[in-house]
Amino acid sequence: MTQATSTPIQTTNAILSALKCKECGAEYELKATHVCELCFGPLEVKYDYNALRLSVTREKIQAGPNSIWRYRPFLPVTTDNVIDVGTGMTPLVRSHRLARRLGLNKLYIKNDAVNMPTLSFKDRVVSVALSRARELGFTTVSCASTGNLANSTAAIAAHAGLDCCVFIPSDLEAGKILGSLIYSPTLMAVKGNYDQVNRLCSEVANTHGWGFVNINLRPYYSEGSKTLGFEVAEQLGWELPDHIVAPLASGSLFTKIYKGFQEFVEVGLVEGKKVRFSGAQAEGCSPIAQAFREDRDFIKPVKPNTIAKSIAIGNPADGVYAVEIAKKTGGNIESVNDAEIIEGIKLLAETEGIFTETAGGTTVAVLKKLVEAGKIDPDETTVVYITGNGLKTQEAVQGYVGEPLTIDAKLDSFERALERSRTLDRLEWQQVLV
Repeated sequence: MTQATSTPIQTTNAILSALKCKECGAEYELKATHVCELCFGPLEVKYDYNALRLSVTREKIQAGPNSIWRYRPFLPVTTDNVIDVGTGMTPLVRSHRLARRLGLNKLYIKNDAVNMPTLSFKDRVVSVALSRARELGFTTVSCASTGNLANSTAAIAAHAGLDCCVFIPSDLEAGKILGSLIYSPTLMAVKGNYDQVNRLCSEVANTHGWGFVNINLRPYYSEGSKTLGFEVAEQLGWELPDHIVAPLASGSLFTKIYKGFQEFVEVGLVEGKKVRFSGAQAEGCSPIAQAFREDRDFIKPVKPNTIAKSIAIGNPADGVYAVEIAKKTGGNIESVNDAEIIEGIKLLAETEGIFTETAGGTTVAVLKKLVEAGKIDPDETTVVYITGNGLKTQEAVQGYVGEPLTIDAKLDSFERALERSRTLDRLEWQQVLV
């Protein structure tokens, strides 16, 4: 076992002491490794919170860049050589029309559908992972991805001048495939699902010594998700929400938002309070929701079969930790079917003007389901996390959003079409009322 050094790595930024096993507590040097050699538990970055408490203030954070790097003391990068492409500080939108439709009074949408540079929350984790990869001497970076991560890794590697080879399931949406190829990585489309892709990538990482952002660099990569917690707290006026609803794939995002809230409390940036954590999965790939529903402390792997490909991970690495957080905070983990996911995409778009991909449709549909089941207090400050852009998964809603009205370039043709559209709208409303 590679033991951790006894002296923390301290810079003007992060104060890191070790990689620590979440299961047995064993500590390791801050290298490219992600699994405990004693118990095979996952490793995560350990910080010196006493030192952070003395050095970090709200004012210093607000004086920082308008990106995730305003939170550098909480991120695992030890030099000034960070990759800042403007990632983060996405809008926290106060919802009015969606909130009214659902019967909620204090609903906010954290909109990472407009995150830079590739329109998903994955830009956060990749910016951190590749900054750390460069510190560790990697010149080739890679990932196993359901689409968004491949886009981010390819784009940010191109910006940083790193060689890049990314791996995806061969049946991904066209927008996500194009969204990687445009940056000229080597793109491997694997005949299999994400879990099969991930197993192959573990072998490649061991054989070629590349920096895989979500394998050997995973402890650093996953820390980037904390910034979704940091930003919400700051954007709410340095207060924590009462309830969050977020999508679940591997479970890492969910657990790191929780960690981000806890770190801000630990160093005195926000006042501590109980925040309920609820998670969203697609029924066609819902191993975490199933474990929560059956009150299990282990995950039964499943074979994905859903349009929500970006969260279709059948054997989620952090699933048990997501279940634990939902239970101890009084939250819930629910699943919805593909038809409900499509309705969730349409509902968010027509009420708030936000076009999300299938992961966001899943989250909105679960939000609606929780409200209808009385599991969200209308007066709670609730934040729903939208993690990707609908332009990447247009196939999911094709055939469900109507067609344009084709008219002649004449006023009477327009008038006939307008009356027809109004008649169709009235019929739709009558069906809803019935």
